[in-house]
Amino acid sequence: MSFQTDTIHAGVAPDKAYGAIMTPIYQSSTFVFEDIGKHRGFDYTRSGNPTRKALEDSLAALERCSCAVAVTTGMAAIATVLHLFKAGDEIIATDDCYGGTARLLKTINQHFDIKIHFISLREPSEIEAYINEKTRAIWIETPSNPLLNLIDIAAVTAIAKQHGLLSIVDNTFLSPYLQQPFSLGADIVVHSTTKYLNGHSDVVGGAVLSNSPELDEKVKFLVNTLGTCAQPFDCWLVLRGIKTLVPRMKEHERNARIVAEFLHAHPRVKRVFYPGLESHAQHELAKRQQRGFGGMVSFELDGGIAEVEHVLRSTKIFALAESLGGVESLIEHPATMSHASMGAEHRQEVGITDTVIRLSVGIEDPEDLVADLNQALS
Repeated sequence: MSFQTDTIHAGVAPDKAYGAIMTPIYQSSTFVFEDIGKHRGFDYTRSGNPTRKALEDSLAALERCSCAVAVTTGMAAIATVLHLFKAGDEIIATDDCYGGTARLLKTINQHFDIKIHFISLREPSEIEAYINEKTRAIWIETPSNPLLNLIDIAAVTAIAKQHGLLSIVDNTFLSPYLQQPFSLGADIVVHSTTKYLNGHSDVVGGAVLSNSPELDEKVKFLVNTLGTCAQPFDCWLVLRGIKTLVPRMKEHERNARIVAEFLHAHPRVKRVFYPGLESHAQHELAKRQQRGFGGMVSFELDGGIAEVEHVLRSTKIFALAESLGGVESLIEHPATMSHASMGAEHRQEVGITDTVIRLSVGIEDPEDLVADLNQALS
């Protein structure tokens, strides 16, 4: 079926007990066995739950892969995947990634002797210099958070396959509607389902997806063993959100483009980060590997921290808050919010300056969003 039809129907069917059109919430910790060693597919919710399975089947259909496992948060998805590696292994990672990702990667480097090489993956030819006999994976975040730099997934995964490495893609910023990493060679995809997949800022969740029998079994084992599984009600909320993913993403992108064009022309804005602008250095790559450009826009203010604080305090529709991907518009300051844990030195190295502001553009009327930013920039 088409992607949009899958968002409505994949993984779900009328309830067999009473014909409910919506997936029931199986809010049960345990399930009764029919006999010794015999159950109806579920025995304990940490190991599996019907509501969670419906979400997982939906996610696997949307990402066009063989396995999806729903977990408690986006960070739980990342933490679960990192348990595939052991002391002495090395991972090459996107340097301008989400602050929480950088913090966790640095933590496993310090405490578990898994070495992390933070490098720019925008030039695939430069990756070879960091690959050695201990390298096990390449961690790809594209578009990056918050600078929206792109990585050529097909080119990087080709290098990974050449050296027998896993390629892991964080697809949170675009959702499976706008980007399909498995079709470009990825081995594992992670999501914060908190963001666009849920889309309503009312639940926290994550997912790990894979596309080979070996990785499928490893991921399922890790989630069950670590206990990082998502809870039934949270899964139900994400599953409900997925049903409107396509129309929401279309509105997010339409509004983001209008906002980006407004900021690009504004005299107080030094630089706009949005791949949908033709002036973006990777605009052609975005058109090649993405279905669209997404709803995230960042910009660098032409001024100092006082001017940044004025903008952050002055918006009326854009709420000052972390997270992203909800129907409401949000504004945040990476240096003191989402990327504070990355550390000032790391932020400066990758270009996340103190004057960068990140917007999660919602689905309000675009004229109202532009007017709100215009008055805040005055």
